[in-house]
Amino acid sequence: MLDSAMAALASLADPSLLLMLLIGTVAGLVMGLIPGLGGTGAVAILLPITFGMEPPQALALLIGALAVVHTSDTVSAVLLGAPGSASASVTMLDGYAMAKKGKAARALTLAFLSSMAGGIIGAIGLTLAIPLARPLVLSFASPELFMLTVLGVALAAVLSRGNIIKGVSAGLLGLVLGMVGTSPTTAEERFTFGSLFLGDGLSLVAVALGIFGLAEIASRASQRRGQKENITLGGGWGQGIREWLSHWTQVIRGALIGIWAGVLPGVGATAGTWLAYGQAVATAKDKRKFGKGDPRGIVGPESANNSVEAGDLIPTLLFGIPGGVPSAMLLGMLLTYGIQPGPSIITEHLDLMYLIVWSFAIASILGALFCFLSVKQLAKLTKVPFAVLAAGLVAVMLLGSFQEGGQLGDLWVMIILGVFGWLLKSTGFPRAPFLIGFVLAIPLERYYFLTDSLYNGLDWMARPGVLVFLAILVLPILWAFIKFIRARRNTNLDDGHRNERPEDDESPLKNSVWSLTAAGIFAVAFAAALISSASFSPEARLVPQLVSIGGLVFSGILLFTEIRTRLRARTASTGWTLDAGFAMKTFLWMTAFLALTAAFGYLIAVTVFIPAFLLIVARARLKVAIIYTAALYVVLLALPSLLPIDLPQGWLNTLV
Repeated sequence: MLDSAMAALASLADPSLLLMLLIGTVAGLVMGLIPGLGGTGAVAILLPITFGMEPPQALALLIGALAVVHTSDTVSAVLLGAPGSASASVTMLDGYAMAKKGKAARALTLAFLSSMAGGIIGAIGLTLAIPLARPLVLSFASPELFMLTVLGVALAAVLSRGNIIKGVSAGLLGLVLGMVGTSPTTAEERFTFGSLFLGDGLSLVAVALGIFGLAEIASRASQRRGQKENITLGGGWGQGIREWLSHWTQVIRGALIGIWAGVLPGVGATAGTWLAYGQAVATAKDKRKFGKGDPRGIVGPESANNSVEAGDLIPTLLFGIPGGVPSAMLLGMLLTYGIQPGPSIITEHLDLMYLIVWSFAIASILGALFCFLSVKQLAKLTKVPFAVLAAGLVAVMLLGSFQEGGQLGDLWVMIILGVFGWLLKSTGFPRAPFLIGFVLAIPLERYYFLTDSLYNGLDWMARPGVLVFLAILVLPILWAFIKFIRARRNTNLDDGHRNERPEDDESPLKNSVWSLTAAGIFAVAFAAALISSASFSPEARLVPQLVSIGGLVFSGILLFTEIRTRLRARTASTGWTLDAGFAMKTFLWMTAFLALTAAFGYLIAVTVFIPAFLLIVARARLKVAIIYTAALYVVLLALPSLLPIDLPQGWLNTLV
């Protein structure tokens, strides 16, 4: 193992590998500043660029971005009081308070150094997990691997923020969508409806960018104003370093909490940073300073948010269970390269695992260094109105989705799922279980049939590992149901005085007609899948039918709950808001852009769409629109000669 670790470190001397790591780090820092993108957007946008690369270069690029997104999202939280991500909102409590006292440089120093240390400690945790888990992983057979895939979807659904019924429904629908295409057991086509395009299944990049990327743009595109700069950096860099060293115990505790939060599927950086902040408050002798500029309120959460991503890689690489959306996409990339997480990656690709470790640690150091050197320039990006950024993001995301399959159909799928993703976000459905279910659908089915062919009946369920995983699966579900029942009782006893949780702010259309519509869509989708699967062969329809039946049960519960809520409501609420209307208009703009691309080609579509969107939607000045469009056009024109990227050609271009 030491030889593999040293070989991985030596491979980073390769200029191409080091260049990819640097590009990924810089891209991650920039995307960390853009609200709503974070690790999900960084991996999703960079993933198409990896097609055609060798696995080491691809991993260096993605890991470099993933390791630093939580380093730069602190800049806007401290300087502007507007966090770049949900996890950075924890740092904002004390960081922004410190900045308003003229100590912004001190706060940023604490944040950057803590993020760097959290990334390094997370990489060490991943390193230690390899030899510790190696004997366990190598003892796994198909029954344990099957249970792990089930566990990954179930825990992501149960432990995600929000209603457990909604989480399980989203995970099951993701499984159904992941089964579109060729069956892994019988090689027959399923849910394709005779379409050659659907025969290969849906693109992971299109699904991820639609559910998360376009949905986020539609939710935030109404923000036409940038943040006003009212904080100056000042001095205090040296004081921040000394203060950070005096709180080294908080750094270690926060990083360890982050690793644990990353190992648990569905918990993520937001919960991990709140847990780290909570322990900092709980262990402090003087708690009154928190929220008023206490350095411990910065050090703990910032140490946790970077280590979460490293901790997330432990179940992803060793057990094939992605704990979050970025790791789910990373898992999908590994599978496309024929690299199977679990026993095979330890025996056949151990050098790649150590490459990930080294890349994560080095990127964490580089990210902190870049932030120190360019914090003034990074802060300027946070003052750009999101509507202005949205124009370029739409163009980049649609181009990225095209790269995997080279078909415009992927772009239409992406927009449709973007609308669906916006509906999920607005009505309180967790989206992480959906994507995790999509990624794990084929491995789950493959391991199930392999288990069924090797064992008689249910004998495989008596294996010790399977029993342990069953216990891990059942206990959180029971606990979540108990919490759900208690919450319902408290709601009935104290009607109208319920304390909303932080995540409810992300669901503006919860308990509206939109929520009822979402539940209806789930029920119809599961019913259609159940009916369509009846025409498949017995082996090909078994798992889709089981998933569809389970989905019908949970979506039926959702429908019943929503209808009962409507009947009990004193006034009818359409749920149509200005934000909802603006989101739908944004999707119409995206559709128009795609129609232009299909007809005239990508470059012409960009030339028309970008200035029109900037002038009409973002209400930018004409000069800004011209410069923005010209710069993007030049970059896109040069991109195919620099990277393995193809620009979509329009229908009229093919006729010429």
